[in-house]
Amino acid sequence: MQENNFKPGGLALYKIRPARVLSVTDKIEIELEGGNLKRVRLKDLSLLHPGPLATLSELKPCEGEVTESWELLAESETNLLELAELIYGEYTPLTAWAAWQLVADGLYFEGEPACIRTRSEEQVATDREQREAKTIAEKEWTAFLARLKSSKIIPQDHSHLLEVERLAFKQSKSSRILQILDRQQTPENAHRLLVSLGYWAPTFNPYPQRLNQSLASPDIAVPALPDDERVDMSHLLAFAIDDEGNQDPDDAISLEGDRIWVHVADVAALVSPDSPLDLEARARSANLYLPETTVQMLPWAVTEQLGLGLAETSPALSFGFRLADDAELIDIQVVRSWIRVKRLSYAEADNLLHTAPFDQLQVLTQRYHARRQAADALQLNLPEVRVQLLNEEIQIEPLNRKDSRDMVTDAMLMAGEAAARFAQERDIPIPFATQAASDITESPSGLAAMYACRRSLKPSQTVCSPGRHAGLGLDVYCRATSPLRRYADLVVHQQLTAHLSGRELLPIKAVTERMAAASAVTGSVRKAERFSNLHWKLIYLKRNPKWQGEGVVVDFQNQRATIIIPSLAMETKLRFPEPVALDARLSLELSGVDLPDLTARFRVFE
Repeated sequence: MQENNFKPGGLALYKIRPARVLSVTDKIEIELEGGNLKRVRLKDLSLLHPGPLATLSELKPCEGEVTESWELLAESETNLLELAELIYGEYTPLTAWAAWQLVADGLYFEGEPACIRTRSEEQVATDREQREAKTIAEKEWTAFLARLKSSKIIPQDHSHLLEVERLAFKQSKSSRILQILDRQQTPENAHRLLVSLGYWAPTFNPYPQRLNQSLASPDIAVPALPDDERVDMSHLLAFAIDDEGNQDPDDAISLEGDRIWVHVADVAALVSPDSPLDLEARARSANLYLPETTVQMLPWAVTEQLGLGLAETSPALSFGFRLADDAELIDIQVVRSWIRVKRLSYAEADNLLHTAPFDQLQVLTQRYHARRQAADALQLNLPEVRVQLLNEEIQIEPLNRKDSRDMVTDAMLMAGEAAARFAQERDIPIPFATQAASDITESPSGLAAMYACRRSLKPSQTVCSPGRHAGLGLDVYCRATSPLRRYADLVVHQQLTAHLSGRELLPIKAVTERMAAASAVTGSVRKAERFSNLHWKLIYLKRNPKWQGEGVVVDFQNQRATIIIPSLAMETKLRFPEPVALDARLSLELSGVDLPDLTARFRVFE
């Protein structure tokens, strides 16, 4: 069985295929299965049997004493001739090929024709177990595919669908299952399949996980409130005014003579820079508000200790100021305080605006608002709604511009300006909020003009150097009134608290790095909220297939009108052969919803 002992009629191995030698010259001519002829080099072949072999069709499976021979050889070495004779009792082209197939299979034997090694009992047992498991898995996979194609999966099939779920969450770019079903491998198609199979509920919201947002609030130990020195302001009743059902009250207003106080939950008292709580809040950047739940930036225990009005008295960081004749903020103070808070909804506060102290607060905030308007602040009252899932019912409520809401908004802007100016005058590094001026200098009227204005606005920036916020009409401003739910506000509080307590401030570089880390996440948080709101609006429409309502045309280009539906705070597009006037009001009815594509279709009706 020498490698150069080739002659016509011999059986050779070409790669992994049997070959019959036809002639031997400078090269060797061989015949392969199917009758194909080929001229190859000597080194490309291994001789299995010198022949004669009349035809490759003679090579058929044959019975032999395989396990007995393997046990007899007991981890020794042999060659193909001896192995064939031991297993099959003779060495012929047929038995040589059969013996070589056992070597190629690799369970009992391994090696080359001239040197075949017998594998150990341990190796054989391990391989046998793996092969049996593979056979079972292949049978299960075949059965799964049959159930999949008939849309009748069972709970045991869920493990197979994890790859589809990863694609639906945009954690992978492909799915073998979608490929087998001849469907385009997209997150939307993965979503459709998982819902159709019952793996996901029809209402399942994939967007938080698709945007890498955790659905679990942090579970980190929260320290007790330290016994820091505070100003007792509990003689002033402060009012925390928010939407009905708000669970994280972090700001309140009170009036002391002509001085406005805006009190904010003193989160920096519990969350120090680079503590585990701080790192967690930085990684999340903000609370995640979904119609079905709220995912906190900080553990709920922080809110329980610091939420304004959740206890008889609450610790706060209080911003005090008065208004000059021109409505500029003067006599700015920032103190750590104890306050007494009464919680009100906007509706309740609206009913109290004619009583003290709300009547005077409203006058002061309106003066401040007029000052901002004179400084080219822009006010856009585009439709907004609040989407909530309560006991499986979807509630969509318009956020009407109540007078109390406007009053609170301007009071919070006052506090943000006061905090920014306080920090600027003392060289305290904080994240300032800025926005470049747009070409529009007057607040537009009409939805179309407001829509165009919003599209033209440049995005606000969070930077560590003070600058103008043109959209608010303020020369300097920072976000400082929501430290329970926004990381940028928390950093402002940490710096102001350090200054008030005489502790070392974070340098500008450290503040910048913190804001860069949080900003990298903020976009995903806001997208998850926006897509989730749209997701539940579409489910609401699916549940109301005969929905009808009003739409307002806000843009028209290339025979396509962009339409806002105020009652849903939703946009849609419709094609018209002729131009449609901006701000025209159209009667719309629902014509279809594609939940995975996150789209709804409407048509005009008379």
